[in-house]
Amino acid sequence: MHSASAANAAWRPLCARQDLVANSGVVALLDDAQVALFHLPQTSEGEQVFAIENRDPKSGANVIGRGIVGHLKGDLVIASPLYKQHFRLADGSCVEYPEQRLRVWPVRLNGDLVEVGLQAD
Repeated sequence: MHSASAANAAWRPLCARQDLVANSGVVALLDDAQVALFHLPQTSEGEQVFAIENRDPKSGANVIGRGIVGHLKGDLVIASPLYKQHFRLADGSCVEYPEQRLRVWPVRLNGDLVEVGLQAD
């Protein structure tokens, strides 16, 4: 399971495991943020889930959840459907444009729930 800086996270259920689509994205609302969830059941590291911001920084459109998952330069990436730039699922950084970045959340499967980590106060 992928968990970016999950050590001090407070976990919140976001959706059900059955809402995920293998090797594709689905979008859920977390407070005021749209979160694109990517479920990769068969990676070299086993089953992984990633939670990344749905808003494309170049266009401003909420489309990242419709992007194509792939590998680029050794990293798991999502290709933005509009301008085709690639964002690393692990940390949200852009391969082609270092100034572009998407927010990422720690995420885990907990039984039948998909939970995201929020910063503990």
